[in-house]
Amino acid sequence: MDHETPLLSSKRASKLQTLGNIIVTVVGTGVLGLPFAFRIAGWVAGSLGVAIVGISTYYCMLLLVWCRDKLASEEPLVESRSYGDLGYRCYGILGRYLTEFIIVVAQCAGAIAYLVFIGQNLDSVFQKYGPSLASYIFMLVPVEIGMSWIGSLSALAPFSIFADVCNVLAMGIVVKEDVQVALEDGFSFRERTAITSNIGGLPFAAGMAVFCFEGFGMTLALENSMKDKAKFPKLLAQTFSGITLVYILFGLCGYMAFGEETRDIVTLNLPRSWSSLSVQVGLCLGLMFTFPIMLHPINEIVEGKLKIIRRNNNDSIRLGKITVYISRAIVVVVLAVIASFVPEFGVFASFVGSTLCAMLSFVLPATFHLKLFGSSLCLWQKVLDYIVLISGLFFAVYGTYNTIVGI
Repeated sequence: MDHETPLLSSKRASKLQTLGNIIVTVVGTGVLGLPFAFRIAGWVAGSLGVAIVGISTYYCMLLLVWCRDKLASEEPLVESRSYGDLGYRCYGILGRYLTEFIIVVAQCAGAIAYLVFIGQNLDSVFQKYGPSLASYIFMLVPVEIGMSWIGSLSALAPFSIFADVCNVLAMGIVVKEDVQVALEDGFSFRERTAITSNIGGLPFAAGMAVFCFEGFGMTLALENSMKDKAKFPKLLAQTFSGITLVYILFGLCGYMAFGEETRDIVTLNLPRSWSSLSVQVGLCLGLMFTFPIMLHPINEIVEGKLKIIRRNNNDSIRLGKITVYISRAIVVVVLAVIASFVPEFGVFASFVGSTLCAMLSFVLPATFHLKLFGSSLCLWQKVLDYIVLISGLFFAVYGTYNTIVGI
């Protein structure tokens, strides 16, 4: 049984629709922290880091597809559609629980990052009026609770489209402002750090880059939704190439414009003009409407567990509406409380990227691939999988250590 949320419709998607779905699920708030990552790592190291992370993420997405295809060939009557199902088929019930736990925590972390981002930007826009950052976050709670009560993702689709339009327009305006500032100040590449002398900053920047490639848990759903699944790897490669190039250019433009003054959210660097303020408000609105979609996998898994508890207590399996409403409201409130204690978006994004996202995007796919294919893999494939696995574990350990030391 699939305990994760069917975020895509069961109707088969065309190549163009799948392209749109990939972009929507991969591109997130992390891109606005890339200029800060380039400042920490240097523009050469940052560019190479984003490229390596993009290629690695693409490769690990393919690993998931290959693993699911192998299981489908062995058990044609059983269709494994989710990340959790794959974990179950590799390591049993423990594998499912571990995979679902990482997905839930990663989604929670992403939702918290949204709230922190909105709070910091609103605080920047309305700084003269006094409310604290936490106050802006809690102002969103009633709205997000109401939107989390919407039953289906199809009903949220218009909000998602609006969010995507806001993000695209905002990124375009940010790049325009970056170029304008850079030209006015007359920057030189020699004035910007190419590769940082602080080696400890490289994993931090890498964590930010990993956080940028969101939506990894949607890989199997994206592939399964496509009409012609054979074209998925090529389409995924083309899409990732484009997204990675845009990420590099965006990070480069932001760092070149503001240099050592680059902040953890690049929009906070923009001059206080109507265009920059509209960008910040537009991004906040977009994320506000995207937030309920981030909660969907969490709510699905939580409500699935509640059903199991009711079944074990010989209660009705069907959850009442009141129970669902209360559980979803509690999720929003808890995330808002946690978000109010997060110090900075950049630090939090790097921590999430180097721990949860690294586990979900690198460690688990490589482990599944080695488990399922085993001796049938040639030497170079095993070596590559182990490199991905060890790198993912390193980032997870470093991210945890870095956060503890920071605290």
